[in-house]
Amino acid sequence: MSTLPGRCIRRIAHLDMDAFYASVELLRYPQLRGQPVVIGGGRRAQAGAAQLREFARLRDYAGRGVVTTATYEARKFGVHSAMGLMQAAQLCPQAIVLPVDFDEYRKFSRLFKAVIARFAPVIEDRGIDEVYIDFTSAEHGQLEGGRTLALQIQSAIAQRTGLTCSIGVAPNKLIAKMASEFRKPSGICVVYESELAQKIWPLPCRKISGIGPKASAHLEQLGIRTIGELAGCERSWLAQHFGPNHGSWMYECAWGRDERPVVTHSEPVSMSRETTFARDLHAVRDRAELRALFTDLCEQLALDLQRHGYVGRTIGIKLRYDNFQRSTREQTLTVYTSDAALIRRAAGQCLKRAPLERRLRLLGVKVAGLVRGDSPEARGHEAAAEPAALPLF
Repeated sequence: MSTLPGRCIRRIAHLDMDAFYASVELLRYPQLRGQPVVIGGGRRAQAGAAQLREFARLRDYAGRGVVTTATYEARKFGVHSAMGLMQAAQLCPQAIVLPVDFDEYRKFSRLFKAVIARFAPVIEDRGIDEVYIDFTSAEHGQLEGGRTLALQIQSAIAQRTGLTCSIGVAPNKLIAKMASEFRKPSGICVVYESELAQKIWPLPCRKISGIGPKASAHLEQLGIRTIGELAGCERSWLAQHFGPNHGSWMYECAWGRDERPVVTHSEPVSMSRETTFARDLHAVRDRAELRALFTDLCEQLALDLQRHGYVGRTIGIKLRYDNFQRSTREQTLTVYTSDAALIRRAAGQCLKRAPLERRLRLLGVKVAGLVRGDSPEARGHEAAAEPAALPLF
């Protein structure tokens, strides 16, 4: 299907690099191709980073680190990003585990984005390994619904970097992001507006970016499992169960409507992680459980920052008590960081200044004042050493 001359239909692409960190590591260690490989557990030391003579196995790992990414061979065993490495070791003990090297990943990120800019300059940076691209007015962006341009970009990235990517092209960002997952790895999927019922409605609701595990579980309790079933709901009924704003948003997403533009200049000011407890926890009687949850939040937040290439200076915490009152505390460091241990220490100091007499319903950690990790500001304020984690309170 191609567009008639002179007719310009909105075409948006979502490009996602395939197992990005792992793929970069396989360029460095081609002998590991075809093997289950997990990236995570800590930063690569600068000295000797390119010369690992012996590869560690996941079965020998001990610690609280998390999986940053994994090759597709490891994913077949159920290993996925943000999973604890100890849990991953139970699923795939034979996997090779490599430390992260964010400097190298950011270098390749800049390379593939520079390639894209040669073909289509309207690009929205969504992190170190994914972008949205406006194909609408780009050369060849209308041919075959955008497939021609997607193939050109995919081929040029492979030639320049040695890496593969998957691209979804659709009328908007919402559907393009879903489409980029359809034919991974190294695939291209074009979705037209007329194909909503065929290609989108059979998918589970959680495939909509923004419908998380809790909302998905709530929908299933209400008998709604697919996007098509969601589209069959009344807007007012969804508003009744999920609130007027979120319910209306769900309805629009189910019908494939998304008018968000591709934004070329937008940087987040903060990132956060929070969790609502299954039961209210007490700062003293549930100290061990809170300590583990708190450390995990800091590690997940650090992973988010590292994955998207940001560092920050202002560390904060958020508490919600059993009476639904809220409390926040924050402090600004002298260094920019995305280091889990430093975030953990600073957030712990914030907690010590917060009221902890009442039981807690929610705990959150935030890093604000973000800049790019390779920016002059970040390079001028580097942390000298990794601090030791402190007790929760």
